Amino acid sequence: MRSLAPSDRWLALLLAGLAGYVDSLGFLHLGGVFVSFMSGNSTRFAANLAEGHWPAAAHLAAILGLFVLGSFAGALVAGGEDARSRSRVLMFEALLLALAAAAAGMGLTPAAVGLMVMAMGAENSVFLRNGEVGVSLTYMTGTLVKLGQALAGAVKGGDRYAYKAYLTLWAGLSFGAVLGALTFSYLGLAALWPAAGFALLMALIVRLNRAA
Repeated sequence: MRSLAPSDRWLALLLAGLAGYVDSLGFLHLGGVFVSFMSGNSTRFAANLAEGHWPAAAHLAAILGLFVLGSFAGALVAGGEDARSRSRVLMFEALLLALAAAAAGMGLTPAAVGLMVMAMGAENSVFLRNGEVGVSLTYMTGTLVKLGQALAGAVKGGDRYAYKAYLTLWAGLSFGAVLGALTFSYLGLAALWPAAGFALLMALIVRLNRAA
């Protein structure tokens, strides 16, 4: 995050907000299952296996698999690590979210959830670095670890402001989650349409900035 250009930091912040928004919709609709936070889902999967809750475990296994599939597809769509690659990933994410919104509108909620999960997996390919995730956008565990380490560095006489980038990213996801919860209370999964539109807008902005 700290190594990004200012414009890319803003993009990362906004996309973290989008991830929080979509994850909040999924969490509320599914009653406590995430569409982007796979560490939490992995723990729930293991607990359900241990307790013999096979249908719940199978459901979570499907979500984990779809997230990996979305990450796989996002990396293939990116095809590189430049601005054009980022735009392609965001276009793909917008398409998945729009399809999810359409599926929810037709009453195909399992398909809608699956597409949401894939969209969140794909988003992590926006900032690739050497073929791997450069900035965590849909999960904040690593970001919070870096926040704590940056604070420790400041106490030891290092960069006093290094923590701000990580705190801001976490705040972006949290704000998006609050916004998602509020929107869900009025629109249900139809709240996916604004998410799809936002992802498309970000894709266009990234593409236009590259052309400028």
